[in-house]
Amino acid sequence: MSEIFSQKEASKKLTDACLQFGHKLKEWNPKMSPYISKEKNGRHLFDLAKTAKLLTLAGNALQKKAAKGGRFLFVGTNKISSQLVSKYAKSSNSYYINYRWLGGMLTNWPTIQKRIARLKDLENLEAKGLFQTLPKKEASKKKKEIGKLQRLFNGIKMMSFLPDAVIFTNQLENSLAINECLRLGIPIISIVDSNSNPELVPYPIPANDDSTSSVEYILSTLAGRILKGYNK
Repeated sequence: MSEIFSQKEASKKLTDACLQFGHKLKEWNPKMSPYISKEKNGRHLFDLAKTAKLLTLAGNALQKKAAKGGRFLFVGTNKISSQLVSKYAKSSNSYYINYRWLGGMLTNWPTIQKRIARLKDLENLEAKGLFQTLPKKEASKKKKEIGKLQRLFNGIKMMSFLPDAVIFTNQLENSLAINECLRLGIPIISIVDSNSNPELVPYPIPANDDSTSSVEYILSTLAGRILKGYNK
């Protein structure tokens, strides 16, 4: 998906992906006003020319970092984002969190690494068939522990260091994670719907965060730019 296209082509692509629809008027955050073009049927509609420009800007930043060997983390834990985050993180050789963000996931990274090490140890024991030598109750307990740890950490199991940028699919739902990134000085790219606060995000992308097609379009575009950076 090329990041270089005319404003007319960009608007059509974004419209087809349903990026233009914001929330109901009463749910909006006034700080999003610069990115809203009009109201229609009780909802705000985004200025897609600005969305296209900001999406390109975010893509440029990712591509430059990728060209220097940067690594990235995709975050989206709701039903709309979960599978898409996993898909596009994997397609761009990135990491992902798509189940739940634990407090301190980045700010307390050494502790998280210990839990990931625990997961790897358990997986190694299971692969060697050692669970079969345990009493059924104990083996079942360890398998449940593996399942829980995999849901939390599978997407960052191979992440040795903090990421060079984090990509979020929903600014409001991921406010805890965004605050951690801000404290650590990690660049943030996030979809910001009309009920969001774009001032919290260095690279906001004004768009519908409740639409699968909208989220997929944005993630596929950003993943593509990351790959271009790596290929260079």
